[in-house]
Amino acid sequence: MNEDGKSDGPIVPKTSANNGGGNRRDGSPPAASSTERAEERGPAEGNSLRSTGARAQDRPTPQAALERIRQAARRDKRLRLTTLWHHVYDVARLRESFYALKRTAAAGVDGQTWEAYEQDLEANLQDLASRLQRGAYRARPVRRVWIPKADGRQRPIGIPTLEDKIVQRSAAEVLGAVYEEDFLGFSYGFRPGRSAHDALDALTVGLEQRRINWVLDADIRGFFDAIDHEWLVTFLGHRIADTRVIRHVKKWLRAGVMEDGRKVTMETGTPQGGSISPLLANVYLHYALDLWVHQWRQRHASGDVVVVRYADDFVMGFEHREEAERFLGELRARLATFKLELHPDKTRLIEFGRFASENRRRRGEGKPPTFDFLGFTHACSRKRNRTFTVLRFPMAGRVRRTLRAIKESLRRRRHRPVAETGAWLGRVVQGWYRYYAVPRTSRWLSSFRWQVQWLWWRILRRRGDKGKASWARAYRLGNLWLPVPCILHPYPDQRMAVRTQGRSPVR
Repeated sequence: MNEDGKSDGPIVPKTSANNGGGNRRDGSPPAASSTERAEERGPAEGNSLRSTGARAQDRPTPQAALERIRQAARRDKRLRLTTLWHHVYDVARLRESFYALKRTAAAGVDGQTWEAYEQDLEANLQDLASRLQRGAYRARPVRRVWIPKADGRQRPIGIPTLEDKIVQRSAAEVLGAVYEEDFLGFSYGFRPGRSAHDALDALTVGLEQRRINWVLDADIRGFFDAIDHEWLVTFLGHRIADTRVIRHVKKWLRAGVMEDGRKVTMETGTPQGGSISPLLANVYLHYALDLWVHQWRQRHASGDVVVVRYADDFVMGFEHREEAERFLGELRARLATFKLELHPDKTRLIEFGRFASENRRRRGEGKPPTFDFLGFTHACSRKRNRTFTVLRFPMAGRVRRTLRAIKESLRRRRHRPVAETGAWLGRVVQGWYRYYAVPRTSRWLSSFRWQVQWLWWRILRRRGDKGKASWARAYRLGNLWLPVPCILHPYPDQRMAVRTQGRSPVR
């Protein structure tokens, strides 16, 4: 239609109008009042309606292919998919994976950067897809760097090569379409559409609305370094029957790491930093922990039990202490079967809940202990109407570490223009608010802002002219550049009510 700028001719109806265009049964002509005129109409000029899908059936879009995988995995929970690898090396998907990477990310052992790879992107992606298709792709070792942790130790982070990042991200999307249909509702870490605040809100709602008296704060020791490769391949085999997918996962697991110029082969674990490592970790814990916890809760628990897991950190709430102690003992045995163990210092069973304060006061004990989860300290508290609530505020260690980093950065920026430093500090403080500005944390946010303002004043006093760096000036600069604290997140029950649409957020 509308070829060469012209519309098609008028459309003439082939059938007559109601009660018109024909004689009556007795052969007489129809009455004028009962006759509807059949008019021709011209088509509207313009483009015809187009589908949002692919232009041809043999050219499916990457998202359409993922949707078909989801539907197949959803229809049959025991289905083992046999043809998935061609979705991974699809050029369109590889292109999307490339542009989803951070442009400023560090390079791997080959030194390939995002900008250099983009200069001849299509040729590079075609070559990569060809190697993936014919089995010539080789995984490169991961460059290992160490970052400090809050307890003084160091955490190893792996930096794969750029092509490994592209392929791993593409594979993670394809495998994620399968396993997102299997993962349970209390798993929140590294999943699309779920965040750390969703896990925090689900835990808070569970502690406030269920009959919870004891909390198990658990952490798996060195989880990412302790994942057993054989068990992981076995778990993947429950759903994935495509041998090419399994073979390439083994390549990434056995690629090793480069440290101080020498290659170290990894017998266990997945390098943190790879695009596929979070998905593999979730698959491992899904079979080793989540399914077992769900069955244990249904078969052995007589009281309420809630559970929220984010990566290798998970918190469980129990109504009865004996059930919590029994679960903890069986949990250690369960994890030992899969070469895992609980961290002895970070795993605690504490009294926590709506009756914890009263029970401890009756026994002559102090306030209920607190626990940390995802950067927040959780404590028992009361609202203004004296009903129980969970008070969440930033962990003291996180606050000290952040302020220490800001202090070091201010020292390096000491002689930069005041406006430039103020704009940078404003972004830092606003980023802190975006994560920690949950309800009932106003005083902690104000305290953090005041400490940042004080650090800035101390640095200004060391610029040489102490007379100009009075506290009154620092106060004015703070009001000019540092954002005022405000709550940015809704109450947990409000967020969970919207996301669950009437369903229980903790089951």
